[in-house]
Amino acid sequence: MAAGGRGWFLALALGVSFLKCLLIPAYYSTDFEVHRNWLAITHNLPISQWYYEATSEWTLDYPPFFAWFECALSHVAKYFDPKMLVIENLNYTSRATILFQRFSVIFTDILFIYAVRECCRCVNGKRAAKDVLEKPTFILAVLLLWNFGLLIVDHIHFQYNGFLFGLMLLSVARLCQKRYLEGALLFAVLLHFKHIYIYVAPAYGIYLLRSYCFTTNNADGSLKWRSFSVLHVTLLGLIVCLVSALSLGPFIVLPSIFCLWFKPQGPRGFLQCLVLCALSSFMFGWHVHEKAILLAILPLSLLSVQRAKDAGIYLLLTTIGHFSLFPLLFTPPELPIKILLMLLFTVYSFSSLNSLFRRERPLLNWLETIYLIQLVPLEIFCEIIFPLTPWKRHFPFVPLLLTSVYCALGVTYAWLKLYVSVLTERISVRQKAE
Repeated sequence: MAAGGRGWFLALALGVSFLKCLLIPAYYSTDFEVHRNWLAITHNLPISQWYYEATSEWTLDYPPFFAWFECALSHVAKYFDPKMLVIENLNYTSRATILFQRFSVIFTDILFIYAVRECCRCVNGKRAAKDVLEKPTFILAVLLLWNFGLLIVDHIHFQYNGFLFGLMLLSVARLCQKRYLEGALLFAVLLHFKHIYIYVAPAYGIYLLRSYCFTTNNADGSLKWRSFSVLHVTLLGLIVCLVSALSLGPFIVLPSIFCLWFKPQGPRGFLQCLVLCALSSFMFGWHVHEKAILLAILPLSLLSVQRAKDAGIYLLLTTIGHFSLFPLLFTPPELPIKILLMLLFTVYSFSSLNSLFRRERPLLNWLETIYLIQLVPLEIFCEIIFPLTPWKRHFPFVPLLLTSVYCALGVTYAWLKLYVSVLTERISVRQKAE
């Protein structure tokens, strides 16, 4: 990122941080108590008892690095309100506790902000623009820093996804910068913070093997087997958890892995495979949180500012994915907040990406446009009309059912469209050489 871009990037970062502060009094979910309990467990008990303490139903079930993260936070929390660190104080919520936990999320988002800055540096500057608002780096920064889903999940619903996605995006940036060992190290660390990121481990494993362990290609872009580096494999073996990478191999992600190996396209191909791994795991996982859709949306942001076809898929998936998060905020005071925030983010996403690719064909076809427009009457029915009907008493699950089914259709379509795009994409001579 050029020196001139530091001003607007800092403004975007400070602006979204201020918005996060305004959301402190908002509703929070049971995850608030989950993390309070983990603070108490890691602060009071020896390591040997962390994963066995069961006073609360919200037992510690994240990998060890996250447990150590909670332990570190607990040593700051004691200066806000020591009572929050008492294991028996179930559902304890003092004002100081709320402020600490909210600000801890905002503070740790510094890593996410830094990772976004590094990702912006990886975006090529082929699309010159005099107006800063039309620069791909500016658009990407807004799409990531002001991501609607991440805002409501972390700063209303309450979780620590920001700094975790920061680790993931920073690892992606390092791979794009060909700093492979750093990227591998960051992702290995991430896996030990939250196991859900193992969904995208196949993309990392194949990309590092293809781009780092094999050092050169033939003239036609095919693999030069003799370029295999034992030293590079050894170095990666010291960093990456091979068992984790090999343990996740459902057949649904194999086509994208195949393309990453036999049709290498550098960092772009890696990002496509990463998104497909995340989406495939989301689609076919046995127990998947709705919040896991962000694992596909955020890295897809990096592709959206580089090619019109990817921008169209991004607009489709991000709109559907963010709408599917609405049921997480079910209390009346948060209704206008979630609608307003999503409208602002969606309008900006459509306007900025359409402006960026204005010389190309429309980003969405008429069928996709109609599908997205139908989200408006669906929301009106679920939030306004249905609660006034007698069905609410006997069938309270209907709004959630309608939202889930309708969004599932869109996510499935976006997944298939991205897969077809990757499998049928032609590789340029320049890409083969790279």
